[in-house]
Amino acid sequence: MKLILLGAPGAGKGTQAEILSKELQIPTISTGNILRAAIKNGTPTGLKAKSFMDAGKLVPDEVIIGIITERLAEEDCKNGYILDGVPRTIAQAEALEQAGIQFDAVVSIEISDEAIMQRMSGRRVCEDCGASYHLVAVPPKQEGVCDNCGGKLVQRKDDAPETVKARLEVYHKETEPLKGFYESRGVLKPVETASSVEATTRAILRVLGR
Repeated sequence: MKLILLGAPGAGKGTQAEILSKELQIPTISTGNILRAAIKNGTPTGLKAKSFMDAGKLVPDEVIIGIITERLAEEDCKNGYILDGVPRTIAQAEALEQAGIQFDAVVSIEISDEAIMQRMSGRRVCEDCGASYHLVAVPPKQEGVCDNCGGKLVQRKDDAPETVKARLEVYHKETEPLKGFYESRGVLKPVETASSVEATTRAILRVLGR
């Protein structure tokens, strides 16, 4: 099964991709990871990407699509895969189609901006050992102190309300239109975020007919 996971930043795509990968026994292809791997392995497309990154420029779509095409041609993807973090725009979705890459389903994880703001603004990490907490969902035993090592809990810059708001604006403007794009292809499967990670996974597996 060839899947795309769509959803706003903080919707839980990464978490669900990890669970579904085990459940469906297919790899998760994360753009960031394969970009780093292509650069490390010195593939032609990886070297091209590196030249843009070294110059402090954004890696253009055709290079990203080239790296994805290279990765999807590998043996472990022959029974399917989960794409996480791409496509981000209609232009990338069209480029994937032109490269002959088709999908069985595009799962859109639906969650309100308010819920995301609450979810992200409550995240805390230990600055010493990196353990993750959430003020509501997974609070530390003592406020501001890591249960594991006693380190100080801090909010990452990425989780600060103003950063989250800016990322959501970009998502609504650039990535959300993909829902219409894939709906017109008959492969969009919207799933409402449930009260727990497990319940959301069950809902995703249901729409996939599992």
